[in-house]
Amino acid sequence: MGYLITFEGVEGSGKSTQIELLTAYLEEAGKEVLTVREPGGTELGERIREILLGSAGDGMEALTELLLYSSCRSEIVAKVIRPALQCGKVVICDRFTDSTIAYQGYARGLELTSINEVNNLATGGLRPFLTFLLDLNPSLGLERAMERMNALNRADAKEDRFERESLDFHHLVREGFLKLATDEPERIRLIDADRSAREIKREISKICEKLLLR
Repeated sequence: MGYLITFEGVEGSGKSTQIELLTAYLEEAGKEVLTVREPGGTELGERIREILLGSAGDGMEALTELLLYSSCRSEIVAKVIRPALQCGKVVICDRFTDSTIAYQGYARGLELTSINEVNNLATGGLRPFLTFLLDLNPSLGLERAMERMNALNRADAKEDRFERESLDFHHLVREGFLKLATDEPERIRLIDADRSAREIKREISKICEKLLLR
């Protein structure tokens, strides 16, 4: 059986960069790695992603949002993540159930017990072996996200629906993540993301070396 590693954090926290760096590190160490993202990762999931992150989802009810994310998760767990784990691969997922709790629970205000039940139903009880929470002040994260989009210099490089939320919303998301990290310190490793990518990579690599490679 393989390992499921997830990356969480506010917008602009650097998850994509660290996922690429960790993938390369683990592959150099001889591990077979599969990277996936949420929402998305399947044909159906990518279609739902367009709704969830695009302007078509503006004004969406919080419960509708929760159920759409859960539908994507059910698909990717059943069709992609579980088969890869059964083959012994390390699966690295950009966002998973913790994001649902932080965004739809702490920030949107949906009841946490219900969210946990829906998460469990969508995943069939699958939980990450290890989660890296890249912690960053939301103001800085949103600034980074905007800089990234400007650097792309493409017509389709635009804010997603969550990057257009208020700063207060993003602070609630961060508070939710920090509460989860406090509740599960062994699984959720809190990483200071206000540092260079190289420093962050070094810390993450050390953790993975101890837990996966020895």
